[in-house]
Amino acid sequence: MKRYIFQYLAVVLLILGTTSCSDFLTQENQNQILVENFWTNLDDCEKGLVAVYNQLRDQNLIKLDMNTLRSDLAYPGFGRPSPNNINKLYYFQNFTSTDVGPNQQWAHLYTGIFRANQVIQGLEGIKGDMESDNDLARWHTQMAEAKFFRGLFYFYLNSLFNNGKVVLIDYVPYVREDFYGPLSSSSEVIKFFREDLNYALEFLPEIPREQGRVCQATAASVLGKSYLYLNDHETAAQYFKAVIDSELYTLADVSENFTTKGEFNSESIFEISYDNNFKTEETGNKGTRNSYNMMFSSGNTGGYRAVLPSMWLTVAFRKDTLDPNDPRNMVTYMDEDGETQQRLRLFSLRASNSLAMIDDPDMPFYGEERAAYRTNFGNKEFAYFRKYTNWDQLTTEAEQNNFSGINVRMIRLADIYLMYAECLLQKGDVTGALKYINRVRHRSALLLLGDQPSEEFPDATIDEVSYTADMLMKHLQEVERPLELALDGMAIRLMDLKRWGIMKERFIELAARPYHYDKYTYTDEKGEEVTRWGCVVVEGAHPDDPTQNFYDFQEAASNYREQVHSYWPLPSSEVTTNPYL
Repeated sequence: MKRYIFQYLAVVLLILGTTSCSDFLTQENQNQILVENFWTNLDDCEKGLVAVYNQLRDQNLIKLDMNTLRSDLAYPGFGRPSPNNINKLYYFQNFTSTDVGPNQQWAHLYTGIFRANQVIQGLEGIKGDMESDNDLARWHTQMAEAKFFRGLFYFYLNSLFNNGKVVLIDYVPYVREDFYGPLSSSSEVIKFFREDLNYALEFLPEIPREQGRVCQATAASVLGKSYLYLNDHETAAQYFKAVIDSELYTLADVSENFTTKGEFNSESIFEISYDNNFKTEETGNKGTRNSYNMMFSSGNTGGYRAVLPSMWLTVAFRKDTLDPNDPRNMVTYMDEDGETQQRLRLFSLRASNSLAMIDDPDMPFYGEERAAYRTNFGNKEFAYFRKYTNWDQLTTEAEQNNFSGINVRMIRLADIYLMYAECLLQKGDVTGALKYINRVRHRSALLLLGDQPSEEFPDATIDEVSYTADMLMKHLQEVERPLELALDGMAIRLMDLKRWGIMKERFIELAARPYHYDKYTYTDEKGEEVTRWGCVVVEGAHPDDPTQNFYDFQEAASNYREQVHSYWPLPSSEVTTNPYL
């Protein structure tokens, strides 16, 4: 809770501002706000910051669906083994510069940069007007927020596009030619956005000035990621440790991380704020809410089920090992004689809060006691993502016009713990890494890792395995990070696979894994026995019929080429309009 921890590390298109292409209009439009009449005080600049924050809310800036399908986490909708979804080209690794993914994400990130540049220029123009220390402090805070977002958007561009070589624009364009520029090298872009983020780290408040605002820990987290993504683990660790040592954040209940009930909880370092207020002028993906729920929900709960969990991910969640002695894993129920009994949960708290599965008896789903009562599964649809859906408060997504007001969690403490653990592993510090991994696991009442009892959680059960650094790193790659952070933030899984240099081998490995499907029989809410077919995924080849074996990522394993697919290509919209290219 000490500001010096961060200080040590630091040592709405409001105005288009374009000129007219003809001079025939000589009379000033009295209804138009001119540039010189707007950026005149801190209140104007505050309105500009609102426009910057609002740019985050357009889902095209994150492209959660397409970037998830580019990783190993998901399958593009119904129709296995032949997906019937327009986004299947991202799953197949068949995208090109003309596809909507790179074009829309590029455009919305640069719109955010344009808005941040407006605020920065506006603040620079009024700095001399600051009459008090309070005014100057407010000026620095606003400048820090604007520079944070410009740095953040360039960090995303550098991480996602064209091997990091993108167009640097640090001014407000006024004529058409100003909107374009030559490509800068990746190192130039990195230097540029780190200068912005370091300024933000120095001048942002330690605690957000309002709920949903960024603060020092947000800047430190992004800086840490920028070094981690380049495998500078030593520098990255310093930023992650600063966030941890600030003692401003604690792990929340796992159930709070992806519903409206847990927004801005004790774990949240950065999240995008949404609401369900209907505005008639807003359509589709625009404005004050997101519509990811339509992609992730099952068909008969109002969703389009365009992004479904992959087979390996679902099996990994099903194998997520519970601590049998943790009381949070005990479920109380009434037996046939009316006696109160207890049993162990079938799946972990982390699994049940992340996925809806037909044979999970311990989590409600859209108003029903369990998912099997609410949706059909079957037809080789064996799980649905719960994250960013309204499963806990609606009976169907149609009740809110297929929109979700759930905040998108961009950075949370669990991510910081796991990245810091990874940095420690690069130094061979297995004991230190286990400490932070086990904090994340204990939060979900999971079996802890290691051959020695945990000092922090002495009553917890351990798996009694003596881990080497390589063993624990493999666990981070294949279990802890994908299960804990699935659908989190900006393309976290995609970036993990890319920076580890294992994307191609991961697709090849998964493409060789056979799975088959089993039926599930249960007693429904009316007391009748029901059997559903092809609704439970089972790891391994079918015992009798090889034609019933299914595989994921075979197209990706064949198509993926690192030099072509590890980054988005330069969008065709930029190439065809930018004279410098």
